[in-house]
Amino acid sequence: MRCGNWLIAVVVACLVGGFSMTNGVLAQDATGDIRQFKLTSEQIKGLVAAQSDLAEIAERLEKLPDDTEVSVQKELNAIATKHGFKDFTELDDVSANVQIVLDGIDPETGDYADPLLDLKEELADVRADRELPAEERKTLIEELEEAVSLIPKLKFPENVELVKSHHKLIQNALDAGDAGH
Repeated sequence: MRCGNWLIAVVVACLVGGFSMTNGVLAQDATGDIRQFKLTSEQIKGLVAAQSDLAEIAERLEKLPDDTEVSVQKELNAIATKHGFKDFTELDDVSANVQIVLDGIDPETGDYADPLLDLKEELADVRADRELPAEERKTLIEELEEAVSLIPKLKFPENVELVKSHHKLIQNALDAGDAGH
């Protein structure tokens, strides 16, 4: 499974603060849930295209001392608008929706498996495994329960096929980001 944040937008948001960021997941609503919606091909293409512009900001911010207060909201909004989004919040929302799908795509096979179902199965297996030492089993159960509580349920299954159809484009953006850092 692919896990973690893949977009430079995430790095930028982490560095500038002020964006909703809980447990590494952006684009949350007031209840803490990711604002999910049906993605479009144009949104994914715009998201990927924005990465080079966002990389420049991230690189600049990474060079600043940790206690430096900086606002790049106008720049982020300008980048988002340049790539077809209303503002950076919309770009961030698209990023989060793509990431939900990417978290379930096997990078080797390209197959999708719902990470929430996988975790629930693993949790059931650990609960049933009486050969594990009690303390180890208790720790694993706690960690898996926490992970299950943090992973959002995919509300738009049609996003899986759309993200998979753009997987090469997304992977190229991932590879370019890895090469640049």
